[in-house]
Amino acid sequence: MAEVVLMPKLSDTMTEGVVAEWHKKVGDKVESGDLLAEIESDKATMEFESFQEGVLLHIGVDAGQNAPVDSILAILGEEGEDVAKIIEEAKKKAENNVAEVKEDAAPETPAESTPAPKAAPAPVAKSAPAPAAVSAPTAPSAAPSVLNDKVVASPLARKLAQEKNIPLSQVPGSGDGGRIVKRDIENFIPGGVVNARESFTEVGLNSMRKVIGQRLSESKFSAPHFYLTLDIDMDNAIAARKSILEGKGTKVSFNDMVVKATAKALKKHPGVNCSFLGDRVRYNDHVNIGVAMAVENGLLVPVVRFADQLTLQEISSQVKDYSIKAKENKLTPDDWAGSTFTVSNLGMFGIEQFTSIINAPDGAIMAVGGIKQVPVVKNNEIVPGNVMKVTLSCDHRAIDGAIGAAFLQTFKLILENPVLMYEL
Repeated sequence: MAEVVLMPKLSDTMTEGVVAEWHKKVGDKVESGDLLAEIESDKATMEFESFQEGVLLHIGVDAGQNAPVDSILAILGEEGEDVAKIIEEAKKKAENNVAEVKEDAAPETPAESTPAPKAAPAPVAKSAPAPAAVSAPTAPSAAPSVLNDKVVASPLARKLAQEKNIPLSQVPGSGDGGRIVKRDIENFIPGGVVNARESFTEVGLNSMRKVIGQRLSESKFSAPHFYLTLDIDMDNAIAARKSILEGKGTKVSFNDMVVKATAKALKKHPGVNCSFLGDRVRYNDHVNIGVAMAVENGLLVPVVRFADQLTLQEISSQVKDYSIKAKENKLTPDDWAGSTFTVSNLGMFGIEQFTSIINAPDGAIMAVGGIKQVPVVKNNEIVPGNVMKVTLSCDHRAIDGAIGAAFLQTFKLILENPVLMYEL
């Protein structure tokens, strides 16, 4: 008997998914555990394995298209089985659900009152629109990335290039390391002839960007943010990092040291290691630090759990693993769930100072700038120094200024005296 495979809910905030690529086609035999498709959620592109077995009789969402969670993704069954009735029943069920929602939502109107104007129909979810025609292409940002004589491109980019008969070797890649992604194929113009007319490209928001916009808007406009900025003398941290590299051969980053110092400071100041939950504040005994990472289509925040109990080398190893998984779109919902505090570091991009929006329900987030060599006063003399600026964003509903300031003072003390990372 035919079985329906539904669009899975791959994260708590996912409402629709995009099929990046099908690994099976209609008529193929599918075993339980076989890779069926790659699905783009609001967080990442994840491999979706079949939990059923049978012949793939119907594909409900074409590659590159989006569909709501719990809609028909595919139908598996016995070869030759008729699936038309199943599809028709699913459509009727969806129509009934919409009708029930409208009926429940309709306000009661007195018989003699003037009829209320009809509500505009709810917008129907559509796939991202194709980019507008471009009359003046921009200069290629990078040559295509090549690995072992093979052009590096995403599965969806390869499919689109094949459909449009575009040689991948001629397409400049804008992804990590020159990787060719969907937008490169959509924006590609053979020949690249430039004229003097104004032009632009519009690309629909993907699932990740929609959720980032929604969640950060909710945080910024509902949580009363206040900001505390402090200068950190990084001379001793620089020397300690050099000693670790020379003594143990372990390559740790300044960001790893920031995470470690943050974890130790949070244990000293549990009032900052908190979560605002609407009608109550949760003060967390455990320290789970979210580390913000930029990916191709947005931002992900994988979590280093129990960071206060980890060595600097263990933190470094976890962050490196998360970074690789993030670039390959292999992070799972478990990887980014459960943070109690977040660190966002743009120092490697040359940014000296910035402010971050709180990653709800965390009570605070710390923005870390780059290390800059500046004149400083030591022992009444002006000497060269290495200074790093950090800015703590706090939710004033959960954290007061004095509590945030005390946390920053402890964080500063630890980074300026790295031996305290293990003694406190």
